[in-house]
Amino acid sequence: MVGSTEFLTGDSIPTNVNDRLHQLKTFDESKSGVKGLVDAGVTRLPPIFIRPPEELAAENSERNETPFSIPVVDLGDLPGAVDAVRRAAEEVGFFQVVNHGIPGGVLEAMLVAARGFHELPMEMKREYYSREMGRKVKYMSNFDLYKSKAANWRDTLFCVMGPESFDPQELPLVCRDITMEYSDKVHKLGTTLFQLLSQVLELKPDHLIGMDCAKGHVVLSHYYPPCPEPQLTMGTTKHSDPDFLTILLQDHVGGLQVLWQNRWIDVPPVPGALVVNIGDLLQI
Repeated sequence: MVGSTEFLTGDSIPTNVNDRLHQLKTFDESKSGVKGLVDAGVTRLPPIFIRPPEELAAENSERNETPFSIPVVDLGDLPGAVDAVRRAAEEVGFFQVVNHGIPGGVLEAMLVAARGFHELPMEMKREYYSREMGRKVKYMSNFDLYKSKAANWRDTLFCVMGPESFDPQELPLVCRDITMEYSDKVHKLGTTLFQLLSQVLELKPDHLIGMDCAKGHVVLSHYYPPCPEPQLTMGTTKHSDPDFLTILLQDHVGGLQVLWQNRWIDVPPVPGALVVNIGDLLQI
């Protein structure tokens, strides 16, 4: 629980920068995250999470009513996959992959473990709460908490898995083994995708790997607990990924959207599939 009834109820809107900063610090220093607010029984959205009306209006106007599906690439057919990835990367920047070699049981176990960590008792999670840049395993709410116009209704477990050697004991016990297994398999999948993308660019298959595009990777486990006023906030606001490649595992709830031709497109979960995003660095 955070230390202010006013903050918990959301009855007052910050009137100046100092008010907002105080509420941000109160939230951050609680080390409880958004899940802590839910556990404390909030019934109204705290002001730091409320998005400016003009932002909500602008994004509502970008909703897409034209049917469109994110391309699905079958990695079991590698010759066909090269052409499919080429089209998806050129036209959309996103695609889903199936027959990628990661067993469905591993994917499901990773989702269960991620939820398991975020639903641990608060006193067990607090030891991982940190904003230290050099820490390899940390839990926090909002990377840009003190910079964004409105905080996102989201907590994250952040794990730097490479390129430096990694001690599994740094990971929380509830998700330790499966995170190591999932990380290893996703890294191998990433290597396969970089080989495909190299061929798409009419380069040697090992070209992007030789540029160290697959050298390091991070596993992020996002958690979006039930929100009392979801129409006023977002789980994740509009952004691009500052990396070479993002491989995303969705749960069955959905909610993911991508911006295509100035319209937001739903990406409904496909059982066993993983979503791939061409990141900023690869686009450059």
